[in-house]
Amino acid sequence: MSYGKIIEGVLRGNERGYAFLLPTDTSKEDYFIPHSDLKGAMHGDTVLCETTNGGGHRTTARVLKVINRGITELVGTYFSCRSGGYVVPDDKKYFCDVFIPFGNGVRAKSGDKVVCKILFYPKKQNPEGLVKKILGRQFTKSAELKSILYTYNLPESFPEDVVKLSNSFLGHVTKEEIKGRRDYRNLTTFTIDGDDAKDFDDAVSIERIDGERYLLGVHIADVSHYVKQGDAIDREAFERATSVYFPESVIPMLPEKLCNDLCSLREGVDRLTLSCMMTVDKKGNVIDSLITPSVIRSRARLTYTNVQKIFDGDKELLERYSFISDELFAMNELSDILIEKRDINGSVDLDVKESTISVLSDGQIVVTAGARDKAHRLIEEFMILANCTVAEYMFYLDKPFVYRIHDKPTEERLENFYSFIKGVGINAKRSREGVYPKDFQLILKNAENTPAYTVINRVMLRSMQKAKYSPEDIGHFGLSAKHYCHFTSPIRRYPDLLIHRIIKDFLNGQDVEKEYGDYVYTASTMSSEKERNAIEAERAVDDFYKILYISNFEGEEFDAVISGVTGFGLFAELANGIEGIIKLETLYGSRYKFDEKSYTLSNGKTTFRLGQPIRICVAGVNIGDRRAEFILVNKDNRCKNG
Repeated sequence: MSYGKIIEGVLRGNERGYAFLLPTDTSKEDYFIPHSDLKGAMHGDTVLCETTNGGGHRTTARVLKVINRGITELVGTYFSCRSGGYVVPDDKKYFCDVFIPFGNGVRAKSGDKVVCKILFYPKKQNPEGLVKKILGRQFTKSAELKSILYTYNLPESFPEDVVKLSNSFLGHVTKEEIKGRRDYRNLTTFTIDGDDAKDFDDAVSIERIDGERYLLGVHIADVSHYVKQGDAIDREAFERATSVYFPESVIPMLPEKLCNDLCSLREGVDRLTLSCMMTVDKKGNVIDSLITPSVIRSRARLTYTNVQKIFDGDKELLERYSFISDELFAMNELSDILIEKRDINGSVDLDVKESTISVLSDGQIVVTAGARDKAHRLIEEFMILANCTVAEYMFYLDKPFVYRIHDKPTEERLENFYSFIKGVGINAKRSREGVYPKDFQLILKNAENTPAYTVINRVMLRSMQKAKYSPEDIGHFGLSAKHYCHFTSPIRRYPDLLIHRIIKDFLNGQDVEKEYGDYVYTASTMSSEKERNAIEAERAVDDFYKILYISNFEGEEFDAVISGVTGFGLFAELANGIEGIIKLETLYGSRYKFDEKSYTLSNGKTTFRLGQPIRICVAGVNIGDRRAEFILVNKDNRCKNG
């Protein structure tokens, strides 16, 4: 084995005991580190590594030194033993149990969900710690949700100085605040959001011009008017970086006074905004634009559900909203134009199945397939257009800014992806000149009517780089956009709030280079990290709710498709997005072999492949792993309740 370069990075563990090094230099590929080369380093640690030639196609490394321990507290389940006790971490990436000596258990009982503080990291032994707090009994809803908040270090409340400052704002917009702003209160603006939305940070307007063009307005709540650089609210918003959404609650980036009141574009109320006014031609090109501080008064609070019903011809709703029906149908026309233009440009429109989780008034959990109808697409297209327009404007000014970037896939991931699609029967030629969004778009179109279509979407997503924030503009691969940013949600995303501040200060003639030149780097890094953390937390909570839901259907049968094939069994996905495992030992027949090239599991007589429709029975749930367990159903293997 030969050795190479010295690299610093953060470890991402795996429950099987190995880890990946995520280099500090994000332009570099991840490195695989086998358990034997971790030298006591754990998930989340910042380490110094040396690259190795471990053989095969993997890029490997070994740990030389732990620079900083990334996790000093964790959440898990306590179990007593003869020598004291131990905590099994909830986060499976932290693959070692924590030993709790006698006296450090703080009256915890076996099966308690606890917060554990790590005190020592003995060489060649498990970490030692103490129980800091008992959250409740394992598997109870309250304890499990609390454990996720602790695991992802999510705050449950705002500091006193933040609340005090937010409460000091007046509850209305004054004449003095409107001075110097474009007055769009006579413009027909309205919001379109989900049925249960509480904050409305974007409104839209449209006018036809000479039958050949559209004047599209995207009006975003001017949070930066209230939250000043460096004040108590801004410091807290910077630390949070994003709002985190759960089925029954939200951890907001901003205090309620701002996100649900002053910065919420409520119907019939004057609100301060930053508007992006775009003149768009019949081909979807923005031929003129204006970005300006403004004031609006929303005419209506619409929902996606009702807008879709209007498009479908609902007479009652058409009559109720007759005062804006012309605008809605003009928006429908324009969104079709924008969708077609993005398709021509090669935008990768992934069809990744999402679940909608609802909790009824009686506490009943309902999981359905997420909607993505014309009403949703309309708002999505307008927000994308505004984001592109603002990013392009700031790029050519060459001022400090935070862009939303999405790099092209790495060569290693491309090779794996093309090998995968070949294995599921999709032929695609690779360009010698590189990879383009159009290549991925063509693959999706060729796979559209195949059983593996849904799985190909998911694997394609995993093969891509993760989108992130950056002061350097390299474009957005997935959207096939040269310039892109996040401008449209300053209530819930810190980068949006920051670029609003930069734009307004620039328009006011201030030296934004001096004020924000270094800060955009810090904010980009922090926001990207916090966003990843929030996504993982949301996914963990969603998985828990899905398990609670599907546990009510034990013994019942459902149609499903094979979403994963491994050497230890199959993964199957229901129509509502719930996924479960079918263990190898439960499959009828024997001596199955896994072919990693074709992603099949076969014993010669029976072959299982990705995208294959099957019938499953819910065998049970593993709440600890937040995973459903299914069994395959055939004529000789029926559910007990089937």
